Amino acid sequence: MISKHSSKSSTNRMFTFNGTYFGFAVFLFLIEAGIALYVHEGFVRFYLGDYLVVMLLYCAVKAVVNASPFRVALGVLLFSCLVEVLQSVNLIGLLGLQHSNLAKTVMGQCFEWTDLLAYTLGVLSILALESIGERKEKRAAQGHGPLRRQKQKTNQTYH
Repeated sequence: MISKHSSKSSTNRMFTFNGTYFGFAVFLFLIEAGIALYVHEGFVRFYLGDYLVVMLLYCAVKAVVNASPFRVALGVLLFSCLVEVLQSVNLIGLLGLQHSNLAKTVMGQCFEWTDLLAYTLGVLSILALESIGERKEKRAAQGHGPLRRQKQKTNQTYH
């Protein structure tokens, strides 16, 4: 999920556009829409969807906000947990949206501890993927890894 910024000046701006994260967000949105429309019970609907939704939110935010992975992941986790807790006070009913299938699908209908666990695991997975990507980028920049070796092979001259 790591992507390189196109210029050094873009790393100094808070708001930016990152096509890689945007592409991941669109891909994850399509998966979530497929789950919402076609999967009505079981592990995928109740757990995988919650696991993936924090990844979707993370990628959507990272597509337009230039902030550290930890800050964005923490913000997404806190937001997701807040929405889950608000389900326990029947937020949909309080907003008068109890008859809206879209609101019930997006916001959920009842509080579940397992949803908090799925959100947490999703965020931890994001941070692990970001960490792996960062290490690969650093190794490539230091002259290690397949990209650097490929470049070195093409620059060799044979006598």
